[in-house]
Amino acid sequence: MAKEYDLTPRRVPRVETRYRRIVTEIPAPKSVPILERLHRYEPLAMRGQPPIVWDHAEGFQVWDAWGNCWIDWSSGVLITNAGHGRKEIVEAVAGQANRKLLTTYCFPTETRAQLVERLVTLLPEPLKKVFLLTTGSEAVECAIKLCRTHGVKLGGRSKNVIVSYDKAFHGRTLGSQQAGGIPALKEWIVNLDPGFVQMPFPDGFRTEDTSFEYFERSLAAAGVKPEGVAGVILETYQGGSASFAPPAYMQALRKWCDRHKVLLVCDEVQAGFGRTGTMWGFEHYGIVPDLACFGKGISSSLPLSAVVGRPDVMDLHPAGSMTSTHTGNPVCCAAALASIELVVKENLVENARKMGDLLHRKLNELKPRFPQIGSVDGKGLVAGVACVKPGTKDPDGDLAWEVVRRAIEKGVLMFSPVGFGGSTVKIAPPLVINEDAVLESTGVLEEAFAEATVASEAAVR
Repeated sequence: MAKEYDLTPRRVPRVETRYRRIVTEIPAPKSVPILERLHRYEPLAMRGQPPIVWDHAEGFQVWDAWGNCWIDWSSGVLITNAGHGRKEIVEAVAGQANRKLLTTYCFPTETRAQLVERLVTLLPEPLKKVFLLTTGSEAVECAIKLCRTHGVKLGGRSKNVIVSYDKAFHGRTLGSQQAGGIPALKEWIVNLDPGFVQMPFPDGFRTEDTSFEYFERSLAAAGVKPEGVAGVILETYQGGSASFAPPAYMQALRKWCDRHKVLLVCDEVQAGFGRTGTMWGFEHYGIVPDLACFGKGISSSLPLSAVVGRPDVMDLHPAGSMTSTHTGNPVCCAAALASIELVVKENLVENARKMGDLLHRKLNELKPRFPQIGSVDGKGLVAGVACVKPGTKDPDGDLAWEVVRRAIEKGVLMFSPVGFGGSTVKIAPPLVINEDAVLESTGVLEEAFAEATVASEAAVR
């Protein structure tokens, strides 16, 4: 369960560097009335993120209205791949809005046609049809629907099982939460759908057996026969840890799905559009899924998502039967087109790879210094630093929380810890970040770990 941050302003050392500036208490005293209004009028569930009231953001930096500036390690939770506040995206949004065409339901527009065509030009075979939606959860729900429709068509109503993975996060709507592998998100669901089953995710840390044979044994132990499976869905990397499966495992899974006429779905909501140092995260595995779900970084700004897939699967439902109110919203489509062109023209995929190599090298240099770091996972500009109690794999969520809090007070902005036990410090800067900023921000993380571990050890004594 997420913690809440204290809204009492706290005196912190002044920071003044090329990319960071902290000149007030944290939270900024003048921001507290805004935070209190949000607490008063929003549900408790909206709390739990750092008490930093954003004013504006550019590139890889975020400012408040009181003179503080952070290097952003959140990307607005993995959204702003092309960078914050990009002029090209702002102009595309304003241009579409100035045409006085803000929404269309499913009525055709040229902007929507341009976006789906552009996506298809970037995607490998057989991912050649695109269905635009609004959120990642909505895209996952659609993928589940398509898997079951395809399964029933091939094998009758008994071919309906959706296989996913433990510790996975696929969203917060009913179907996506059941596909997910986080028990706390299912506690309130009275009648769980028996057609969802989770397998151990082969991360090599919490699941040491990364063989595909273990998948087959686990499926059998769950009482599921291959002929009853409609789809296998997994995050290309697990959002809570930034862990990837071994390529050999994924290649075996691809063959298994082909053999048993099962659709393979990659949830690329976090991984797509260059985040991992390749345009699509599944490229690291040398496979192509039957369906892929996109969102977050697709527009670097506005709410938009997509399901892409094989035409024979995408066309299973007849005209007018698979729609959404904001499908292909023209303003969001304009933002996505501008963002995608920035990612391609500025070669941000390659920058993510290069800066990611530097980021991961610096993070792995911390491991020998701090036995509280259990693992460092990820690729490109996404990383997960798992905090554990020394000598164990037991998650240490309190330490992760302290690391994040101290980093924020020093001018590096992150979202609250995620993953198993709330113990993973997640790092995901915009893909425009440069070498100096990577070095500066990883130096801050080192300071935060040093201070947090000393404080933790002192508390134990």
